[in-house]
Amino acid sequence: MATFEFFNPASDKRTQSDVLEQLVDVIGDDVSSSLTRRKYQVWVTGSGVSAGVTSSLFQTVYDQDFTLQTANPVFDVTIGIHTSSVLIPALTTSYDSVNDQYYFPSSSMMMREKIDLYRTFAQQLLGNDNQAFTFVSGALAGTAIKEAVFLSFKRLFARDQVKRETFALRAFQSASLSGLVNLERQGIGEAIYTDLGSTINVNYSFPGGSVGTIVNTSNTSSVGLVWHDQGIVVLDASRVFDSTEQITGSINSINLTNEPFTGSLLYSGTGPCNALFASASVDDVVDHICSTRFIGSDATVMAFQNQTNINSSVFFCKFEADRFNYSSNPTYTDSSGRIVVIDPGQEDVQRSFSFITSIGLYDADNNLLAVAKASRPILKNYQRSFTIKVRTDY
Repeated sequence: MATFEFFNPASDKRTQSDVLEQLVDVIGDDVSSSLTRRKYQVWVTGSGVSAGVTSSLFQTVYDQDFTLQTANPVFDVTIGIHTSSVLIPALTTSYDSVNDQYYFPSSSMMMREKIDLYRTFAQQLLGNDNQAFTFVSGALAGTAIKEAVFLSFKRLFARDQVKRETFALRAFQSASLSGLVNLERQGIGEAIYTDLGSTINVNYSFPGGSVGTIVNTSNTSSVGLVWHDQGIVVLDASRVFDSTEQITGSINSINLTNEPFTGSLLYSGTGPCNALFASASVDDVVDHICSTRFIGSDATVMAFQNQTNINSSVFFCKFEADRFNYSSNPTYTDSSGRIVVIDPGQEDVQRSFSFITSIGLYDADNNLLAVAKASRPILKNYQRSFTIKVRTDY
């Protein structure tokens, strides 16, 4: 049974904050393999000339085969286009200013959805869905990111925030110029991108929080942004990848004549519909980026340190010499009221004692809030005075 003692908040309680850091690395196989990238078929076209096209709005990268129960989602990946991109006016057939609605030809694919995806992240990170992401430091400060690749890390891995100057990404700038009709060819021109300098150039946005610039380690040119508090990376597709390189392969299209694709990732001298970002579905573009721009092996392609903020309250539970030597447990006395731990006839010689096994923390209304268990019973008698420290983390 419990014996109660009141705390003195000034001397018996302390609060503190700690930071727990953990290294997270993502291997190439997890990004490039279709077995570890989960798709969500939530978008579908009309039938058109060929069968309808289905696509995800984003894909989720897992740390193993996503069909296994032990698989953990690591991050979501998708793309987006801002309305200031040259692809928008080049493809727009008409614009409804009343409803802010763009109309595009059937030779393009999911252009509205790509605009909406960009706006979704802009609203979350910038607080304005019409605003473009811009570099916050370096020679390109203020320059807009018009065609973006978004990486949104899950809470399980990003925790409370990504530690500044720990994020690194390794990717191929170009895809192979193979003549095979296949978009998923191994890339070339490997580069490493990091948020180097984000501890010096500290920037904030509302409501996104801390934001740093991602740079190419070979020349420190800006290629993207990382929101440390949100665990979200925004990459400028035109700077991370070779946007004008010739790509040959096949894509899903409502017109059979458009399925054999020849063009570039973003810009093409033969027209905007020969840009993969415009002609292909979100799934096709994400498949191409993940399958060709990240090495398919157990080598690390992304890494960062996460931070978990641990707030603690430490309670100093004092056991004075003349306190807690008795128990209100009914078994502590016999039917005649004699203390059973004292030998019969030794009441004037021996003194009562107890063993402490648990400590309960109560609020002012006598509600039990937390329980601390001792690893073994602790002897308490009139000769022993000590303090037990109880820590609660949250």
